[in-house]
Amino acid sequence: MSERFDFTGDELAPAYRAAVDAIEAGDLVVLPTDTVYGIAADAFKAEAVQRLLDAKGRGRDMPPPVLISVVESLDALATDIPEGGRKLCQEFWPGPLTVICHAQSSLMWDLGETQGTVALRVPDHENTRELLSRTGPLAVSSANTSGRAAALDVYDAEEQLGELVAVYLDGGEAAGGQPSTIVDITGETPRVLRVGALSLEQLRAIVPDVTSDSEDHPPTDQPTTDQGADDRPVDERPVDEKPQDEKPQDEKPADEKPADEKPADEKPEDEKPADEKPVDEKPEDEKPTDGVVEASNQGEAKTDSDVRPAD
Repeated sequence: MSERFDFTGDELAPAYRAAVDAIEAGDLVVLPTDTVYGIAADAFKAEAVQRLLDAKGRGRDMPPPVLISVVESLDALATDIPEGGRKLCQEFWPGPLTVICHAQSSLMWDLGETQGTVALRVPDHENTRELLSRTGPLAVSSANTSGRAAALDVYDAEEQLGELVAVYLDGGEAAGGQPSTIVDITGETPRVLRVGALSLEQLRAIVPDVTSDSEDHPPTDQPTTDQGADDRPVDERPVDEKPQDEKPQDEKPADEKPADEKPADEKPEDEKPADEKPVDEKPEDEKPTDGVVEASNQGEAKTDSDVRPAD
């Protein structure tokens, strides 16, 4: 039977004790973060991580991120961290930044199909960081079933996950509401995979050469990687969309025209060959397909992120 504990105020000993006992037993715990509520499992117990994925209705191709209590744990779990990525962590942790790193190869864990990466974050929630200091790293994804919005309070989480979770920690309504921003730091230059609570401008104020595949696409209010709704990064766009500097296929250089062709200013604007159609014309029933960039938690780290990223 699930238990719910108050996770506010000064009398937190019963909540910490129950949560630690549940994690050590391989059970699941729902806890508050600075973004949304998360569902947590011991990152080093493969059966517990699988229980988390089953509770959400996810496969191993969407591994969860890992929450840690302090910035100093970064080097214990990740390797080959570039200077730019380290600066971002030092500036925005604790906070809504998830980084996808190369995982330490010596770690005995199984988070899913991570391709050797791990998605890490230090949440800006004092009580949750204290719990993490007692349990060690936790695999944490947003507290929701796949396809639904992440829970912003413990009651929504309980309604979605029910008896699949052993302990619910009630920290009140989540203060953030937006998912974390996911940055891939597996390369020399940090690359934004999902814009969330932190903007691209905020990141570039610390590391000017941060790149993004989605600068033409503003963040949406729809749930993404750790916030439910299949964790899709916001930089995806229909495959038939052209970059702004791409020329239409029927555009000819000014000096390339048949000898008998009329000057452009003598040609009626609506004149075109009968069989010619605009390059962006599609059959009415054709729909653009969405391409998904998914960060593995170790690969987001893309890392999916847990692209996936819990919050």
